[in-house]
Order: sequence, then structure tokens, then C-alpha cells
Amino acid sequence: MPPPGGFNAIKYKRNLPLRGPSGLVILGGVTAVCTWGFYRVGKGNLEKRELEREKVWSRIHLVPMMLAEGDRDAYRRQQAALEREKAIMKDVPGWEAGKSVYNNPRYRSGEWIVVL
Repeated sequence: MPPPGGFNAIKYKRNLPLRGPSGLVILGGVTAVCTWGFYRVGKGNLEKRELEREKVWSRIHLVPMMLAEGDRDAYRRQQAALEREKAIMKDVPGWEAGKSVYNNPRYRSGEWIVVL
């Protein structure tokens, strides 16, 4: 006969622990991470575009100063070369420092720019 109060219940159900978040939670997490990543990429692109614009404008504003500096340097070098020529050719009679040896009065700069 059965004991008083009956027999213990028979455990027939499987006792499986939960194995992690559900597929919907994982999909939501991946969507959130991708959304945050695309947001950061967009902000980075905006910042990169702004830095590029700033670089272009700084170059635009620096061009006149750089040209003037180049002109000053070219003039200084030309005057130094003229002084060297005067010092070297001081003993040659009839030599005029700075005068073209080709007897051509037309001015030509030392720089050539070829535009194709």
C-alpha cells in the first residue's frame, strides 16, 4: 500500500536551463549597435569634411603670403647674385654687372611654368 500522503511526484519534465537571450533580444542588440556605429561614422564624416574645408580655406588664404615670401626670396637672391658678380668681375674692364650677356633687353624670369 502507498505510504500516508502518497508517493513523491515523478519528475518527468526536462530541466533545461535558459541558454541565453532570445533571438528577438539579439536582433534588437545588433540593430542598436549598428545604429550607433552608423551614427558615429556619420559624425566622423561630417568632422572630416569640415577639416578638409578648413584646410582648403587656410591654403587659399595663405597663397598670397607664400607668393609674397617667394618674391622676397627671389629678389634677395637676385641682389646677392648681382653683388657676387660685381665682386668677381671687378677687374674686368667694361663689364656691367647685371647686364645680359646675350644683349637682349627683354626680361625673362628664371622660372618657367608650362601649362598643358
